[in-house]
Amino acid sequence: MHQKENPLQPLPETIAGLPNISGHEAEVAQVVAQGANQTLFRTAGGIDFDRIRAATAIALHMHQPLIPAGGADLRTAALISNLQYMLEHQDEGDNHNAPVFLWCYKRMGEFIPQLIEAGHSPRVMLEYSGTLLYGLRQMGEDGVLEALKGITQNPQYNWAVEWLGMPWGHAVAPSTPVQDYRLHVQAWQHHFAALFGWEALERVRGFSPSEMALPNHPDVAYAFVKTLRDCGYQWVLVQEHTVEQIEDGQHPRQPHLPHRLICTNSQGETASIIAIVKTQGSDTKLVAQMQPWYEAQGLQPWMLGDRAVPPLVTQISDGENGGVMMNEFPPKFMEVVAAASGTEVPLMNVSEYLEHLFALGIRETDFPTIQPLFQGKIWERMQPGEGPERLAQVIEEIQRSDPRFHMEGGSWTSDLSWVRGYENVLGPMEAASALFHERALRPGVSTDSHAYRNALFHLLCSQTSCYRYWGQGLWTDYGREICRRTQEILTHDFP
Repeated sequence: MHQKENPLQPLPETIAGLPNISGHEAEVAQVVAQGANQTLFRTAGGIDFDRIRAATAIALHMHQPLIPAGGADLRTAALISNLQYMLEHQDEGDNHNAPVFLWCYKRMGEFIPQLIEAGHSPRVMLEYSGTLLYGLRQMGEDGVLEALKGITQNPQYNWAVEWLGMPWGHAVAPSTPVQDYRLHVQAWQHHFAALFGWEALERVRGFSPSEMALPNHPDVAYAFVKTLRDCGYQWVLVQEHTVEQIEDGQHPRQPHLPHRLICTNSQGETASIIAIVKTQGSDTKLVAQMQPWYEAQGLQPWMLGDRAVPPLVTQISDGENGGVMMNEFPPKFMEVVAAASGTEVPLMNVSEYLEHLFALGIRETDFPTIQPLFQGKIWERMQPGEGPERLAQVIEEIQRSDPRFHMEGGSWTSDLSWVRGYENVLGPMEAASALFHERALRPGVSTDSHAYRNALFHLLCSQTSCYRYWGQGLWTDYGREICRRTQEILTHDFP
């Protein structure tokens, strides 16, 4: 199998000290469109789909924010990787884990070749934030990135690895301005192509929302799905309890089959995308102990349309957090890959699985339909097309009568809000966003200019979920400071 040539020129990874996150939007869109209709995984994987009865997919989520901690003064400190800060201050808190974290970011680049060279058939899906990838390069951890390049670019290994797209700065979709979320999605595609090449970008079809946060406000959810489809994504990973079946408002009855996520907004516009359901549970423990594979052992083919197909048990977790993931995952992954290879319950990646389904003649319209949680309650009281004012009235009416009802999206946990309690950082975020759209998105401003890229870089960094997840204190100070810098750049560099 030979690496095919792409006629486009390679992108520089950094430009004037900044990650390459803008300026080549047309080329990115062209490459993504080229990859959409190709069979990239099915034949290379070597799985006889007709003789398997179930399969397992695991994904590893990796992230470190960029923080203003490269110096003693918050207002002038350089933006550095939180991982760099951890390595330099290992006596603080859990920072002694930093060297292990660093190895976790690299180790799939070692495990996959070892397993393939031993004659096994491993699979893994990888999801790395832009802030982590840039931070690793900034820290001089070139060996980590080279190990990842080996399993991403080398055809001997890349059939076993599927990269998932994500928002560049690890922003949560329900409370990030929808136009900024699109910038995150595009920036990640830019940066990934610059790091790993155009051919690698062609192979990115699935999307993993940060913190598994799915918007459930109809207008935000529609914009979310439309952004993913406009940016070429075929499928999205969703958490089981953040969606409901359209027919009856219940949780998905067959979570291990692909679904179709359908989102309609208040204007009556509809967008849909394939949804792969991640089931609930203690994520790091489930993946670290390879529980999804053991669950799949007890399954038989399920009916989809008029065909019996193998279900796919899918799970994602942090790839570095927690003792079980740091210590127990490597030997368990090696053990299960060896045990699963060539059996009727193999490991598969999602896009490979979907290619096999489509080769059977199954279509997207055969998948059961779901929508974000609580949307059924809205459409019981109004018709799509009645507009945003009517939608706001309906939401208010339901909130008064049902304390469980909310429009703040769903996430890893059903009790975590990404809005309540974060007003002191959301305010500066919204101000920076508004100024960016007023100044940087005016006609005549080039997305390839240093001023634009610098403002975008700071805007996206400021919207990292970490600046709200940890509540009040130093982390919200970090977030407000990056927002201040964003506004300063927009004020001084955009006349």
